Amino acid sequence: MVTRARVLIDCEDAKGLVYQIAKVFYDRDLNIDNNREFVDKEQGRFFMRTVVSGMFDIQELLEELKTVAPEDAHIRVVEPKDKKIILMATKESHALGDILVRHANGELDAQIECVIANHDTLENFVRRFDIPFFHVPAEGMSREEHEEHVMKLISEFEFDYIVLAKYMRILTPAFVKAYPEKIINIHHSFLPAFIGANPYKQAFERGVKIIGATAHFVTNDLDEGPIIAQDVIPVNHRLSWRDMQRAGRDVEKIVLSRALSLVLHDRVFVNGNKTVVF
Repeated sequence: MVTRARVLIDCEDAKGLVYQIAKVFYDRDLNIDNNREFVDKEQGRFFMRTVVSGMFDIQELLEELKTVAPEDAHIRVVEPKDKKIILMATKESHALGDILVRHANGELDAQIECVIANHDTLENFVRRFDIPFFHVPAEGMSREEHEEHVMKLISEFEFDYIVLAKYMRILTPAFVKAYPEKIINIHHSFLPAFIGANPYKQAFERGVKIIGATAHFVTNDLDEGPIIAQDVIPVNHRLSWRDMQRAGRDVEKIVLSRALSLVLHDRVFVNGNKTVVF
């Protein structure tokens, strides 16, 4: 028996859904502490995130909700607790460090299982936080061979999400397929502009007046997965592309941590190549 849960529903829209779902809660003497709904009218999809409290069995509540929802409904009843994450990095410390500091201060609401990196540059830094660090070098092997080693290591852990904290390697389709909607990336650009390598140099050459960062789920389309969070800062003609890069690092770490918080608190629904964020 639990006393509080998040009810997450994604289904075909239908008349009376909110009433039918709320009635289930009422009949079970559950209190609705928070509720958000959205209907994607173009796709005819209904999304609902509700926090309920009372005394109830999660599986029993789930089965009863299925009886009032459309057949295609994706329903989850999630007990609020810290999720488990794996961090992946290369050499840059700003995004990774921000997450580690938040975790050390009890602000992350997640358990970090380990950090995996293709260079050992950050090992001493990570170990200061008493987090396991694994160096999986990529030199002398194909991308596929390297990822086999990484995936073997990942398989030793239970986790909810893999967070690419400036992991500067393009993942193969096999890797992405193995963890659908579980890989979160921070891209150093306000997507869809400046996809791919060195977006700050691209932005400088284009003469933009703002730069930004985008946190998104990873798909096989490079930097085009469903967007979770974005932000921007102003720049001007006095800045070189390296100046832009330095300024952009602050945006990157803030956007990644914001996106991670949304996902960890079950506020993000994937809707095709978009997201619904409550």
